[in-house]
Formats: sequence, structure tokens, C-alpha cells
Amino acid sequence: MTDTARGTARRYGTRPTMKDVAARAGVGLKTVSRVVNGEPGVTPDTERRVQEAITTLGFRRNDSARILRKGRTASIGLVLEDLADPFYGPLNRAVEEVARSHGALLINGSSAEDPAREQELVLALCARRVDGLVIIPAGDDHRYLELEIAAGIATVFVDRPAGRIDADVVLSDSFGGAREAVAHLIAHGHRRIGFIGDQPRIHTAMERLRGYRTAMAEAGLPVDASWVALGSTAPERVRAAAAAMLAGPEPVTALFSGNNRVTVTAVRILGERPRPLALVGFDDFELADLVSPAITVVAQDAARMGRTAAGLLFRRLDGIEEPPRRVEIPTRLITRGSGEIPPEDV
Repeated sequence: MTDTARGTARRYGTRPTMKDVAARAGVGLKTVSRVVNGEPGVTPDTERRVQEAITTLGFRRNDSARILRKGRTASIGLVLEDLADPFYGPLNRAVEEVARSHGALLINGSSAEDPAREQELVLALCARRVDGLVIIPAGDDHRYLELEIAAGIATVFVDRPAGRIDADVVLSDSFGGAREAVAHLIAHGHRRIGFIGDQPRIHTAMERLRGYRTAMAEAGLPVDASWVALGSTAPERVRAAAAAMLAGPEPVTALFSGNNRVTVTAVRILGERPRPLALVGFDDFELADLVSPAITVVAQDAARMGRTAAGLLFRRLDGIEEPPRRVEIPTRLITRGSGEIPPEDV
């Protein structure tokens, strides 16, 4: 007869305890504790009975209670902008690998680029007593974390710096990558280059705009206000911005897109044109090498960013005391064809 038939079906949310194991094995609670924790002082026959009881009942050791007694939860939190964004996949995996090598569990969540949601998620993780946090910030004011950091929550920011507090940060060289991308288009004969970027409140968007303007200035080229469009990465906004830049008697002859979501929409738009237009995108993306022409990109090393950030975090958790560090990871220009198309009027 099954447990259900006997009317003793286990309710969801209840778990067998050491007391249950001790009762089934016919031993004391201390004996079960010794077996569970691999301590000496238990005969082989008694250990066998305890292990059989553990298997039968499906008992699992309560690591959270055990670790809390030691003052550490062996868990860290990772707050991303968007779990669906392919840029964050390698970064997430790298943080998880470093956490695992330190015997820690990674808990992650998405802010959806909403500062209020970021704060809610971060504080919820702190309430669950994670040892540290890796944050891709959505907001620009992180003073809400001051008490948590003072209480010992190690915190590292990635991709964008913290706002209004001093904290470790790992950045990609957005300025340098953008500057190199635009200089590359200029070297291939372009003088009218459009830039479609993300929201102006986002640090990386402004750094890439700064790189674009610097490359144009270094080449002695003016920047018409109509060649720059910052805002949502929604396809309809990107499409409208591109259409405006490509209209009129002197349209742009090349586009520089500020992130992978903008680039994907730009590829669709340019695919509708009778003649290819030069395009360089910031961020690599899946299938970028398979479209025709293949897309020239500024590639970020997201995995290295994640490893570096997690490494800084565990340095703090290991007791290393030093001023907040700012680490900048270089980008890499990958030429595939779209960024090497000459202007139509050449």
C-alpha cells in the first residue's frame, strides 16, 4: 500500500528532517548529524541504516541553516538588465563558474532596465542575505545600497558604473570601440555617418556617442544633428530614425549602431534597400557572420567582464581591503564585409 493510500501523503512544502531520519533508522539525532556531515564515530552498520533512511525519506541537509551559523550564506546575487539579451548569456555563465569554484550559489534576476525594479530586486537579494552582488545597473542613484555595503554586502558593478556611490566596476571600452568603428568607416571613404544609439541616460550609450563624435572630429568631419538618434531600441523607433537619416538630398552613407538590438533592426532595414549600405554594429550577435553582407562589429568580451567582476567580488569576500577599482576591458573590431562597403557617391 502506498503512503497516499494510507492517508499519509506528504504535503508540498514540507521536508523530512533529521528527527525523521533518526526515528526511521532507530538512532539518536547526533548520530544522524555525524553521518550527514561526514564526521567520525559511527559504526559501518549504523551508518548504513542512516543512509538507507536518508534515501527512503528523500532527506537533504539544510545547508542554509548550517551556513548561516558560520555567518556566510555561500550565495551571491546577479542583477542583469534583460535575461533574454544574448550579451548577458556569457557574462552570466562566467559569474556562475567563478561562484561555483568558490562553493557559492548564484541567484540572478532581471531589472528590465527599470531603476525601481532594480532597487526592489537588489534589496530582496540583500534580505535573503546573499554574501555579495554583481549588478548591471538600470538606475543612476545607488545610495540605497550604502547601508547594505556598510553591513558587509560586497558589491561590484558591471557594464555601467554605480551612481552617486564609490564601488568596484568592470566596464567595456565603449568609447574606444565606438571611436575605432567610426574611424574604420571613415577610412573606407565615408563622410556622412549616422549613429543610432540607446537611451541617453545609459552610460554606455553616451560613451559610444562620445567615441563617434571624437572619431568624426579627429577626421575633421562635421556632425549634422540629424545624423544622431538616441532613444528606445524598439524596432519602430530604430526604423524611423534610420528612415530620416537615409532621406533627403544628402543622406548618410553609413550607419553605426549602438548595440546588438539596434543592429538587428538595422540589418532588416538595410536588407530592404536595392543597394547595400555600410554598417558597423556595437556588440556581436548570433548569425552576424551568415547574413549577406556579413556584419562588421565591435565585439565585447562579456565572459571576461563576468569573470573579472566575480573575481573582484570574491576578493572583497576574502577580506581584501583596497580602494574601489575601475577595470576596463578592451573591445575588438571584427571586419566581415558590411563595414567595408564604400559610399555610393564614390
